[in-house]
Amino acid sequence: MGRMHNGTGNSNKSSLPQTPKNLKITDGNDVEYSAEFADHADLEAQARANAANQRVQAKRNK
Repeated sequence: MGRMHNGTGNSNKSSLPQTPKNLKITDGNDVEYSAEFADHADLEAQARANAANQRVQAKRNK
């Protein structure tokens, strides 16, 4: 048997949530993007995201 099969493994690891409860958004409100309220940083981030999406699509099509 391997090391983890002897019953002394770290059982705490399986009970930890992926996202801590205090960081989860539980209010149920969706956030919408509005171009009329976008500032320069928003537009720049959107351009970077579009460029990244195009790179991914180009790699998939090869």
